[in-house]
Amino acid sequence: MNKMIDKEYINKIIKAGENPTHDEIQSILGKASRRIKLNHVEISMLMSAYEDKQVEEIYEIAGKIKREIYGERVVMFAPLYISNFCVNNCKYCGFRRDNKFPRKKLTQDEIKEQAIQLERLGHKRLALEVGESPKETPIEYVLESIKTIYDNSSIRRINVNVAAASVDDLKKLHEIGIGTYILFQETYDEDAFKEMHPASIKGNYDYHLHSFDRAFEAGIEDVGGGVLFGLSDYKFEVLSLIIHNEYLEDKYGCGFHTISVPRLKKAEGMSLEDYPHIVSDKEFKRIVTVIRLAVPYIGIILSTRETKDIREELIDHGVSQVSAGSKTDVGGYHDEIEEEHAPDQFELSDERSVMEVTKGLIDSGYIPSYCTACYRKGRTGDRFMQLAKSGKIGLICEPNALMTLTEYIMDYGDKELMGIGLQFVLEHAETIKNQTVKGKLKDNINRIINGERDLFF
Repeated sequence: MNKMIDKEYINKIIKAGENPTHDEIQSILGKASRRIKLNHVEISMLMSAYEDKQVEEIYEIAGKIKREIYGERVVMFAPLYISNFCVNNCKYCGFRRDNKFPRKKLTQDEIKEQAIQLERLGHKRLALEVGESPKETPIEYVLESIKTIYDNSSIRRINVNVAAASVDDLKKLHEIGIGTYILFQETYDEDAFKEMHPASIKGNYDYHLHSFDRAFEAGIEDVGGGVLFGLSDYKFEVLSLIIHNEYLEDKYGCGFHTISVPRLKKAEGMSLEDYPHIVSDKEFKRIVTVIRLAVPYIGIILSTRETKDIREELIDHGVSQVSAGSKTDVGGYHDEIEEEHAPDQFELSDERSVMEVTKGLIDSGYIPSYCTACYRKGRTGDRFMQLAKSGKIGLICEPNALMTLTEYIMDYGDKELMGIGLQFVLEHAETIKNQTVKGKLKDNINRIINGERDLFF
């Protein structure tokens, strides 16, 4: 059986994509604009395109495709770090084993309080983050924490970013009702992977790489991939992500639900000067837009690692999900929990509040979405992809986004948001072309304004 990530093959593809001609890029962009699947060499060529006008066209087509599929909605979430105990020694991470600081694991009462604090910020979906420590944070602790959040808050979807796990442990996560199982490969370059994870459980490249195989075997239908851009050549990483997605589609009928695009940032115990593959803003924009063209139906997630300006620009050109009001330290949403200083996992760049991000999106014409309906209606895995590919997202997801935004405005909005937000919602409701959907949507908006909650299609 061929190795999923063939380094020699991918490097040949990168070489073959160098110095593309004007006509070659125009042909590829024509295919991409019609959402025709691109081959590996074509993807490589897009990453090597150098004519300014053609680069701008890559950005424009990526933005156009994103709007065609996802409409104007942008999904909102926040990470919740519940423990920084970790046995791994990942060179790029503030939680690495060799960093000496008071470690913290939240109690269930503290987790409950964190969930309530996040709920008060308006969040309905979380990404649960846990360091890898079989002793301190076994799967039982994670399961108990998930149950605590669901039972004691109005959080409606918990995505989970935990270590590569066994089929049995993943079955337990599936049974308790997680949303997406998220795991970053960090880098698909096996040599770089081993260098970045010395003397660590995480250092088993193949076991880590095939985590999603075990997730599908366990019954989980939504998986989220990603790499930490800056650990190896970004062209290699993008092509590897696409190949990994193709592998999952071929084997399980469904690939990534989301792709995360974190960029290497300064963290405790490391220097960016030691990393020769740091990605520039210009390169990062190319990464996001080429991923959007290569896998048009997959959600692209951008965190608060990035600045406000970069986030706003990339939302225009491919990103469909963003975190907001994020804290990357344990207990970060409640100052009283933090008894002694502990580092963040990495430095943040966009420190705006959830409300500020919400207002910013509205000002830019986007619908901040707190919706979790597809997960609860069983529109996951290949069923969600069919919805996206059929163009029916506009009939379901956009109305749901408007309803959850109305909830947010009524429950958490200040006077300014109340004024601009409700007008924005009503104006967008009028743009819904299906008259039956429009009528039901407008009725539901009025019901939410009058106190009802959790209405969705």
